[in-house]
Amino acid sequence: MINFRLLVGLILLLSGGLFINAGQAAETQEHATRTANVDARRIIDADREPGNWIAHGRTYDEQRFSPLDSINRETVPRMGFAWQQDMASTRGLEATPIVVDGVMYTTSTWSRVTALDARSGEVLWQFDPEVDRAWGKKLCCDVVNRGVAVWKGRVYFGTLDGYLIALDAATGDLVWRVDTLINRDAWYSITGAPRIVKGKVIIGNGGAEFQVRGYISAFDAESGDLDWRFYTVPGGPEGPFEHPELEAAAATWDKNSDWTGVGGTAWDSMAYDPDLDLLYIGTGNGSPWPQYVRSPEGGDNLYLASILALRPDTGRLVWHYQTVPGDAWDFTATQHIILADLEIEGELRKVLLQAPKNGFFYVIDRASGELISAENYVFANWASEIDIKTGRPVLTGLADFSDQERYVFPSAAGGHNWQPMAFSPDTGLVYIPARDAGWVHNIAGDKWFTYGVKNVAELSEGQDIPPLSGYLKAWDPVAQSLAWEIPMPNIWNGGVLATAGGLVFHGTATGHLLVIDDRSGEVLKDLFLGTGVIAPPMTYDVDGEQYVALMAGWGGPAFNTLGGDEALLQYNNAGRLIAFKLDGIEVPKPDRIAARGPFPEPPESDASAEVVEQGRQLYVMFCGGCHGMYGSTPMLPDLRRLSKQKHTLFNDIVLGGALEPLGMSSFAAELNEQQASAIQAYVISLAREAFASQGAATEPTP
Repeated sequence: MINFRLLVGLILLLSGGLFINAGQAAETQEHATRTANVDARRIIDADREPGNWIAHGRTYDEQRFSPLDSINRETVPRMGFAWQQDMASTRGLEATPIVVDGVMYTTSTWSRVTALDARSGEVLWQFDPEVDRAWGKKLCCDVVNRGVAVWKGRVYFGTLDGYLIALDAATGDLVWRVDTLINRDAWYSITGAPRIVKGKVIIGNGGAEFQVRGYISAFDAESGDLDWRFYTVPGGPEGPFEHPELEAAAATWDKNSDWTGVGGTAWDSMAYDPDLDLLYIGTGNGSPWPQYVRSPEGGDNLYLASILALRPDTGRLVWHYQTVPGDAWDFTATQHIILADLEIEGELRKVLLQAPKNGFFYVIDRASGELISAENYVFANWASEIDIKTGRPVLTGLADFSDQERYVFPSAAGGHNWQPMAFSPDTGLVYIPARDAGWVHNIAGDKWFTYGVKNVAELSEGQDIPPLSGYLKAWDPVAQSLAWEIPMPNIWNGGVLATAGGLVFHGTATGHLLVIDDRSGEVLKDLFLGTGVIAPPMTYDVDGEQYVALMAGWGGPAFNTLGGDEALLQYNNAGRLIAFKLDGIEVPKPDRIAARGPFPEPPESDASAEVVEQGRQLYVMFCGGCHGMYGSTPMLPDLRRLSKQKHTLFNDIVLGGALEPLGMSSFAAELNEQQASAIQAYVISLAREAFASQGAATEPTP
C-alpha cells in the first residue's frame, strides 16, 4: 500500500501538470472516500463519532459543544502545546478547522485553504484561489475567511471575490468553481463558511455597507449548478419580484426611495433542523445605515436584520422574525444561531437562540417563529425592552440621530458580533463573547454609514453608561439571566467552545487561551500564546488523544479597539494554527516586534476645516476599515506615520494604484483628485495631533 502522505507530497512537488497512474489514482480516491465521506446522516449522528469535527459548528444545530472529556476539570492543568503550523498571515484569522478521520481542513487570509495531518500539523496540500489583491477595498472587515465545508470527498469554500469552489479532499485539486455574484462590479464579498444541507451548498455574501443587494444561494454540491436563490430585500418598490416573499417585503419600504433593494446581506450565521427540515439564516443591515436616508417614510424594511426560516429544497420562506424593524444602527441579525431543546414553563420547546448585535438575547420557537423571550444581555439604550406580544422593540428615542448626534448602545460592532458563542446541554448555559461599547451616530450626511467623534460625556448626560469592556458571559436562556461573567481587557476577543469535560475555551485579544469551569466561571488554565485570537477553538480526537485547536491571528474590524495590552503590540501578529493536548509543552511565542519609534513630523497643510471634515467623512468610508478610523493600526500601515516623501506620492498610491501589488487598491473609480487631497488633509491633521502629543520627534529615513 502506497503511503498517502508521501504520494500527496510527490504530487505537490511535481505540481499539477503531471498525471498519476491508475493504481495511484485508485489509492487517492480510496483515501478521499475514507477521510472525507461526510453526508447528512453523518452530520446528524455526529455524537456517535465525537472525535471528529465534521461541520462548522460540529453539528447542524451549531451548539459548538463537544462530548469529548479527556481534557476536563481535573486534567486541564496538564494541558499544553502539541503542534503549530504557520498560516503565512499577519492579519485576522477567523476559521473553525474541520477534522474528518485524522485530516484537518482550514482557511486563512485571502481565502487560502490548507489540509493538514491532525496528529502533527504536517501540511498535506494547500490551495490558493489567487484572489486579486485589489478586491481588498471591497471589504468592510479585513481579508478573512471563516472556514470550509466537507461533503462526500470534497472541500467547499467561498472566496473574497465571490466564487464558490469545490476541491478534491484528497489532493486539493480544483473540481469546480462557480461565480456567486449577481454583479461583479458591485462591492460584494464572501467571508463566511458554507453549509451543506441535502446535497446543496448554501452560501451568502457580504457588502451591505457598500450598496449591494443581499441574497442567499444554494448550489448543487456535485455539479455546482445553482438550485435556488432567495433575495433578502426587494430589488425595487414595483418589482419585478423574483419570488412571492419580495412583494410583501416591498410594502415595508418607502416606494419613493432610491435605496430600495440595498442591504440585508447574509454573510455568516446558518443552522439547520433536519426534523423540521428548516434552514435558518440571519440577515444584515441596510445601506446606508440611517433609515431616514434609506427609507424616509419609515417602514420595517424587510428582510433587513431578520432571522429567516427557509425550506432547503426550494429556498421558500416558511417564517421570519425581524429583530430590528427599520434598522438604523447596523444592528445585524447575522450573528451565531444555535438550536436547542429547552424546558420552558414545564414544556419541552424546540427553540432557536441568538444574541445579535442589538444587545438582546432571543429565545424563539424554531417551528413557528414565535418569540418566547428576549432580554438585554449587555447595556442597550436604543430600546427599553422587546414587547413579547408584538415581538417588536420599544424604542427609547435616545438613538434617534435624524436631527442630532446620539451616543448609541450597543455600538455598530454589536453587543456580540460574528464570534461564535457555545451552548452546553450539561449546564443549560450559553457562553457569549460580549461587549459593552457605544457608537456616536451623526447627521454628517454620509450616504453609506455614519461614524462620529464628540464629547461622549455630553451625549451620555442623564444615562448610566457602563465603562468600555469586553466579557465572556454565561447566560441562562430559560431564566434570561446572567449566570457569571469574566471581564476582558479588550472588547474584540475570540469565539467559544464548550465540552463535556466541564470546560469552556476562549481566546483573547491579549494572546491568551483561557480554559474555564463551565459552571463557576473560574479560570482553570491560562495559556499565553503571544498572538491575539478572534477565532473560535474546536476539539477533536485522533488515536485516543484529545486535541484542542484554534487559529491565532488578530484582526477583522478590530482596528479601533486597541486598549494598549493587545498581544500584537508586543509580538508579531504571526498567524498560526495551534493545537494543544494533555502533557504538552509551553507554547512557542512569535518574535517580538521592533519598537515603532516616534511619530515623524508631517508636512504642512493649508486645507480649510471644511476640506478636513470632507476628508474625514471620505476616510471613514474608504480608508478607516483597514487603516483605523483614527489612523492607528498595528496590522496595516498607520497613515499618521507616512513620511514626507510618501505624502508627495499620496495620489499616485490612492488613485494611481502604485502599491496595488501589496494589496493597496486604486480608488480612482471612487474618488477624484480633490477628494483624495481632502483625505490627505485629514490624514495630515491626525498626524499633526499625534506628533504634537509626543513632543519633538526625529524624522525617519523615507
